[in-house]
Amino acid sequence: MKKVLILGAGMVSRPIVRYLLDQDDIKVVMASRTVSKAEKIINQHPNGTPLALDISDDNKLEQLIIDADVIVSLLPYTYHVKVAKICIKHTKHLVTTSYVSDEMNALDREAKQAGVLLLNECGLDPGIDHMSAMRVIHQVEKNNGKITSFRSTTGALPSHEANTNPFGYKFSWSPRGVLLASRNPAKWLEDRQIVNVPGENLFENYYLKDVEGVGTFENYPNRDSESYKEIYGLKHAETVYRGTFRMTGWCETLRAIAQLGWLQDEKIHNFTGTTYGDITRHLIGATTDDLSQEVADFLDMKPYAAVIKRLEWLGLFSDHPLPKDKDTPLDYLNILTLERMSLSEDERDMIVMHHEFIASYDDKKEYITSTLVNYGIPGEDSAVARTVALPAAIAVKMILDEVITKTGVHIPIDPDIYNPILDELEPMDVVFSEKTKTLA
Repeated sequence: MKKVLILGAGMVSRPIVRYLLDQDDIKVVMASRTVSKAEKIINQHPNGTPLALDISDDNKLEQLIIDADVIVSLLPYTYHVKVAKICIKHTKHLVTTSYVSDEMNALDREAKQAGVLLLNECGLDPGIDHMSAMRVIHQVEKNNGKITSFRSTTGALPSHEANTNPFGYKFSWSPRGVLLASRNPAKWLEDRQIVNVPGENLFENYYLKDVEGVGTFENYPNRDSESYKEIYGLKHAETVYRGTFRMTGWCETLRAIAQLGWLQDEKIHNFTGTTYGDITRHLIGATTDDLSQEVADFLDMKPYAAVIKRLEWLGLFSDHPLPKDKDTPLDYLNILTLERMSLSEDERDMIVMHHEFIASYDDKKEYITSTLVNYGIPGEDSAVARTVALPAAIAVKMILDEVITKTGVHIPIDPDIYNPILDELEPMDVVFSEKTKTLA
């Protein structure tokens, strides 16, 4: 039997393990810092083995990689290169769902020389977004068309019936990643002009977008979109934009949280307080007991503004005690948002992915949309977990079956990778609805 090593047992890991264990010829070893999480996911399956692993234990990590055929890293992205180097050393293939870093890209030559595939960005976003977009792009090119405009936006959201808090957001995965992404700068191509937005201004650059049959969302830019002109081969595109969907009110609220200093991931100097309100007072230098009013003044808002009410609801002005084992505003905020904004087991989350293309042909122009709406299954897996993990799971099986034979550093933008994955996802209700309208 083939053996797959899964590193990490986080909130998106269950579907990949269960998919692989459902195959008759695959054994799964799941290694996690907290072995109880792995044990729960493996659930005593005869072909599954949960193990405890401290990622700093290089000898144990290397031995686990040696003993496997394919490795899947669901660890924080900062560990992927470390794992990849060991995979190259021992001629093992690696799959991740994270963005390719410069350090990972630098391993391309070594991986090719070793005959190793390092397949990254094989999740939802990044992942399914690449695959579904490239399928449309390649189809237009096959019909002798040119993509002149490309916009792609994804949101991981509570379903509308589960949208029951003033932030319009619930976490079905780690809040820390969402909060860290709130500090990213953005870059995209708009009508042949490159637009750069620094991280501190990210949430000032959103617009409202209607997605037919789903709703109206805030859409703000996601990282470096301009690079996808080359990655996707969009040599005729005058606009290339990738964004993130959130419910209305999110951008202004997160901008305020960042402005207050709550996204800092360094220890606060000279801070001796014990509550969330104490931190807010310290960050803005408050001198009175009316913290709501002082925060409103600091943000140049009225105390009755919706943003102020959201911050108050979250507990940033409260006497709620700080966790003893954390020491940065970001980590404190991570704990608080998990407490106040987690998706409960009986609620559904929702994935909305929406691509927009303008395709130009000799005699016409077309506006093409491709939209995915996917819901979690209460009591089972969230939509985020399924759409992140299942593409990676299918890719692992394709590598084991030698359907994918590439080597080096790759993302799933080639038809021989994305077509089988998208085809297998369709019966799992991961299906895109495409519409085409002829433009004047």
